[in-house]
Amino acid sequence: MSSAKLSFLTIDFIRHLNNLDENTPAQWGKMNVVQMIEHMSDSVRIANGKDPHQIITTEEKLKPMKDFLMSEKDFRPNTPNSLMSETPAPIRNKSKEDAIRELQKELNDFVNHFKMNVDARIKNPFFGELNFEEWVQLLHKHSIHHLRQFGADV
Repeated sequence: MSSAKLSFLTIDFIRHLNNLDENTPAQWGKMNVVQMIEHMSDSVRIANGKDPHQIITTEEKLKPMKDFLMSEKDFRPNTPNSLMSETPAPIRNKSKEDAIRELQKELNDFVNHFKMNVDARIKNPFFGELNFEEWVQLLHKHSIHHLRQFGADV
């Protein structure tokens, strides 16, 4: 696994979010910038083990899903997420800056969890049990997807 992807998540992604105007319209989807940041925090909470989920992908589809995950193929715009409702969740943070701080904390907890549990595998509802390297790949792919949703040049 490229340490560049982990560095992107913990440094560059946060920088891009800080530079993103919270009023930037989405190029697809229904979330606004703050909702997207909070959605990413929710995703990282699954990755760091704070919000456990069961696997919902059928056994026969797990290998193709994992193959896609580990590829450099991007998520398509409007990729459906069956865990999300049609209406974005209400904003829970007072500001974009608070949402970014929440995300940074969850990312730090993610890295620390796997430092303390190097062989851990945490379930992702769509891709199955993932180790640290696989989670970094997924979170990197997910972060790029959402930055592009708001027109960031990544």
